[in-house]
Amino acid sequence: MDRGKPGSKMHILSDRSGLPLVVGISGGNVHDSEGLKAMLAGLQSRHDPDRGRHYKPKKVHADKAYDRPDLRRWLRGKRIGVRIARKGIDSSERLGRHTWVIERTMSWLAGYRRLSPRYERNPRNYLGFLGLAAALCCYKRLRRLTT
Repeated sequence: MDRGKPGSKMHILSDRSGLPLVVGISGGNVHDSEGLKAMLAGLQSRHDPDRGRHYKPKKVHADKAYDRPDLRRWLRGKRIGVRIARKGIDSSERLGRHTWVIERTMSWLAGYRRLSPRYERNPRNYLGFLGLAAALCCYKRLRRLTT
């Protein structure tokens, strides 16, 4: 961890197809794994009125930055499947077919001029623009699917 790194990090939780479900920010000097619990807690479970039940994430795919025993225990306690590459054991190439989806989503969001570079000094404003960009990504996908 680089304690002197300025700026901020975007944390994005997406579905399998790359739609951003939850977005968040943290300081540039905060480790990536610190944002996982907050992102999953912010994910509201979807309710299916036909079946009368709630959905929760079944599996989490993450890279080696999230390989911490306490995170694995926390996810198992929530009954969420864990697919996190282990440091020193797993190859980064095995998860590549899943992690490129989030990389693509991050590039969609970074394509908005207001987000990269960060112009806003207030973190609430930056988070608002990040949420707006995520909503625009969802709208563009919906428009493409319905036309």
